[in-house]
Amino acid sequence: MYELNDLLLLLRSSQPVISIQTHEEQRAIDLIKRCSVTLNKPIFQWSITRGVVDAVSGKQVLELANKAVDQNPEALSDPKQTLLSISKDRTPGVYILLDFHHHLEDPFIIRLIKELAQSHYDNGHHLIFISHEIEIPNELSRFTASFSLSLPDREALQKLIISELKVWKLKKGNETLDADRKSIDLLINNLTGLTVSEAKRLIRNAIYDDDAISYCDIDRVQKAKYELLGQDGVLSFEYETASFNQVGGLAALKQWLSIRKEAFIADESELTLDRPKGILLVGIQGSGKSLAAKAVAGVWHVPLLRLDFGTLYNKFFGETEKNIRKALELAEVMAPCVLWVDEIEKGISTGDYDSGTSQRVLATLLTWMAENRKPIFIVATANDIKSLPPELIRKGRLDEIFFVDLPGPSTRAEIYRIHMEKRESDPAAFDLVELADRSAGFSGAEIEQIVVSGLYRSMAQKQVLSQAMLLEEITQTRPLSVVMAEEISQLQAWAEDRTVPAN
Repeated sequence: MYELNDLLLLLRSSQPVISIQTHEEQRAIDLIKRCSVTLNKPIFQWSITRGVVDAVSGKQVLELANKAVDQNPEALSDPKQTLLSISKDRTPGVYILLDFHHHLEDPFIIRLIKELAQSHYDNGHHLIFISHEIEIPNELSRFTASFSLSLPDREALQKLIISELKVWKLKKGNETLDADRKSIDLLINNLTGLTVSEAKRLIRNAIYDDDAISYCDIDRVQKAKYELLGQDGVLSFEYETASFNQVGGLAALKQWLSIRKEAFIADESELTLDRPKGILLVGIQGSGKSLAAKAVAGVWHVPLLRLDFGTLYNKFFGETEKNIRKALELAEVMAPCVLWVDEIEKGISTGDYDSGTSQRVLATLLTWMAENRKPIFIVATANDIKSLPPELIRKGRLDEIFFVDLPGPSTRAEIYRIHMEKRESDPAAFDLVELADRSAGFSGAEIEQIVVSGLYRSMAQKQVLSQAMLLEEITQTRPLSVVMAEEISQLQAWAEDRTVPAN
């Protein structure tokens, strides 16, 4: 209803040119046709394949061709001849021009449109451009108003789901559909930011794939949604997200996230507290920071987007800043989501060796963090927090800074168990306490490699993995805590009174 009123307001206020940038061409056309009842003006539609037709009946309008300068049949679809015909028509009308953006670089066409717009009070014509991408020339900007089709809100998405469920039941007869309230709510969360037609398509895929709306549909919807948005490599969709039972230790971090889960995924109308904004994970390499980032998305049942600074930076001036803006816009459309910024210190520098590009990227990121109201939870990881600017890590930008230290004895035993079960080895056949004691100072990644190397050894010897094999691998491994003992000790000492322990 608001869309119809807004468009009618533009048309009634004698706006000569309107641009609608959308992939939902038919929805835009239908909206304009609904305006014709109130406006009492004919609605015409032009495309390069059909020429000018009556938007309601679909019949070709030959009268316009007769008024063209060149009266041959091809004038029906020629954009110049069409505009000349419109300029000669004295009956006020609304003209929908489809995919006209291809012709907006022609000086002759630009001049024709400008003359039509300037004589609007004499001819009463409205030109409406509809295309997936429209860039209005500067000469026409003062005569043009942009109109956007609204995206469906939660209530509209729920109605779409109910509508598709009814269609499914009609096709299947009296069969019942397995759909629980929680799965529907999760589906609605992951459809936000899509157009009506895109949401319908994904709802149908979710229902018709297995005759149910269930939790297993959510991952497929997230992937399909990301692909619909036309990703360009700056943000990557992480298809594999972990659950917290795949993360050893980090008890304090798990509890912190568990407390804030409901506040993050709550609907805007139900929200009474500020949404959690994000966390910074600082720690020793291989200690599980990246796995923890994946686990946040997995436990909260939201998409995980990874910001890759390697593809963000561009040698051309201004392109890097454009890339970060596009990445953040995509994250907003994918919301609710987790935005994982891995090794953030490598992408944001306080130096001037890059002509200030990093500083502009930082400024863009800080402004967005301050103004963003979408449910986007940032998980930034860093190995060297000292190189990060203070304005990024202060309270208010992010909620907390966690230090991920080397795992203790019980956590090391848990990590052994996780990786053994992951590789179909029975943890009960091993003395996990002994393995944990013998691998003091090992990170989670190093413990995983102990298990992997032990399995390689067992395969080579054509024997079952044994305790002795794992102990031999531990003996032959020099962990990072030994190789870089001084650096790690300094980091631990620095973090002791400045961060919150994640373990």
